[in-house]
Amino acid sequence: MRNLFMLLVATGCALPDNPPVTQEIAWVDQETEDLARRACYDCHSNETVWLPVHRLPIIHGIVVGDVERGRCHMNFSTWDLGNEDAWDAPDELLDGDMPLPFYVQHHEEADLTDAERRRLAEGLRATFELDPPKDGEPCEGADDDDDRDRDDDDDRKEDRRGVRTEPTDGTGATGDSF
Repeated sequence: MRNLFMLLVATGCALPDNPPVTQEIAWVDQETEDLARRACYDCHSNETVWLPVHRLPIIHGIVVGDVERGRCHMNFSTWDLGNEDAWDAPDELLDGDMPLPFYVQHHEEADLTDAERRRLAEGLRATFELDPPKDGEPCEGADDDDDRDRDDDDDRKEDRRGVRTEPTDGTGATGDSF
């Protein structure tokens, strides 16, 4: 069985090359950077660590798609480009939406404690004040299909006062109504 696995890995899909880092974010402190590298960088930077198992066709499609979508929401390696979704990252962390549960299952180092989540969220907010994300998306013009977005739990919008509101179905009912 091990030989079959090795054969599949050896003959599987080619791993993508990481794009170049064009501008790194200016971190507020080393702890925030270390936590972000541990929990976020494989999907939200151009420094993804590709594993041999990522060559397997089914896994390859899932992982490459997740990384591409992650980079399009926020990319610490292209801070000179649009990264406006970065402002949502602290709330995504505190709500438990990030890192993705599937990712954490296979990357123990990304399984943050509650205290680490709070410190990373606070550190990201302070970092964004120091080095604010640019307006726009890192992948301007990329297809943002919510059906493929694996972290689509938070579809809330901000009203003109900055208050987060729940999405509605057009009848005034929120998405959680029955």
